[in-house]
Amino acid sequence: MTQVLSIASECAPLVKTGGLADVVGALPSALAGQGVAMRVLLPGYPAVMAAMGKAKPVLEEPDLFGGPARVLAGAAHGLDLLVLDAPHLFDRAGSIYLGPDGKDWPDNPERFAALSWIAARIGAGGVDGWAPAVLHCHDWQAALVPEYLHAMGASGRIGTVLTIHNIAFHGLADPARLKSLRLNPHRYTREGFEFWGRISALKAGLLGADRLTTVSPTYAAELMTDAFGMGLDGVMRLRQGALSGILNGIDAQAWNPATDPAITPYKTARGKAANKAALRAEMGLPEAEGPLCVVVSRLTEQKGLDLLLRALPALLDRGGQLALLGSGDAALETAFRSAAGNANVAVRIGYDEALSHRMIAGGDAILVPSRFEPCGLTQLYGLRYGTIPVVALTGGLADTVINASHAAMSARVATGIQFSPVTVEALSAALIRLCALYANPADWAMLQRNAMRQEVGWGASAAAYAALYQDLLASK
Repeated sequence: MTQVLSIASECAPLVKTGGLADVVGALPSALAGQGVAMRVLLPGYPAVMAAMGKAKPVLEEPDLFGGPARVLAGAAHGLDLLVLDAPHLFDRAGSIYLGPDGKDWPDNPERFAALSWIAARIGAGGVDGWAPAVLHCHDWQAALVPEYLHAMGASGRIGTVLTIHNIAFHGLADPARLKSLRLNPHRYTREGFEFWGRISALKAGLLGADRLTTVSPTYAAELMTDAFGMGLDGVMRLRQGALSGILNGIDAQAWNPATDPAITPYKTARGKAANKAALRAEMGLPEAEGPLCVVVSRLTEQKGLDLLLRALPALLDRGGQLALLGSGDAALETAFRSAAGNANVAVRIGYDEALSHRMIAGGDAILVPSRFEPCGLTQLYGLRYGTIPVVALTGGLADTVINASHAAMSARVATGIQFSPVTVEALSAALIRLCALYANPADWAMLQRNAMRQEVGWGASAAAYAALYQDLLASK
């Protein structure tokens, strides 16, 4: 078995703010069938510590970025865990990234540098008789691992993989913190981890990791462009030989319409009718002739939801409806609450896992009009539940949905609707197209059948990760 340590700032179901947690939580079981034994290193947030139960101390660090710390080995929810118990860094109420004022914790650079430091220590010397062959780092919070391995003289002995889930977040810090972050000032250069006068944890990882992955083939190509690279496109072009795009999958057991305890189970799209009626009743929506569209999303401009507000007439004027669940930008929350003044629009601000299942089961279509989307999971949930995705032609949305073009409809392979460019006009046209398809029962039934037949689990992606690890280790 190939021993791999996965290092991340969140992991479902223990602690989650977004899709990163779902991926980190799903990979260990997905890879077990590929000859990979994966442990997960997580910060010791209160929720993680509470879930650990019986745990064994396996590593001590007397002074870890401002206080004593230790690593605990244990298990929870079927995950083999190593937890960084550092109360001065992680024993805090509220969000794992944000303070009570809604802003980043001021010591976030040190908090996640500590996670990277401990991962590097485990990689360099093992822990409790166990040593990983590969350190798999996720996003900027674990991106300093290669830098610390280099400082410990261990970078040639262990493989490193960095997965970019969203390049928009760099993990920036002021250069005055070089010493407190235990970083070599001689490597703070344009060719190193300096980024426009600041330390970039993500840039350090992009330059230092043996292999880079991101969460869809299209997003991998997009990262090398000025439009999507968020200032790091030059670095991505430099490292393109080390870059792979591997699609995320979903937990096909947790998201299975035939067994989902949150809904009226169904095996074919005909079974959606009961869930649609229940969702309308729950959300206070009347009967309507057009499609019931759902959105389950963070409310941000990245997700294109400001465009949806302006494109809504294209849906509502044709008898369609919208049910939305999400939270985020205050202005968008207010705007959607206002839109709910229309009888055919229902809005719930917040997040509710069970309700998200009911919405995806009860909706006819799921809208994902993102300006950029590294992979996306909600469109995969939609496919699994026969809820037709309407998506922007970007990132993983481009890779997972087959557009209902004339050719794809004729070949009977279409699974959804893609639109480009990401504008109000193009989204409006896509919603008009959606309503036209919905009005044709034969075409709509074909789309639903095709959607539900798509492979959206982890099988192919787990095999790709296992092959990547083997290729990396063969090159060492």
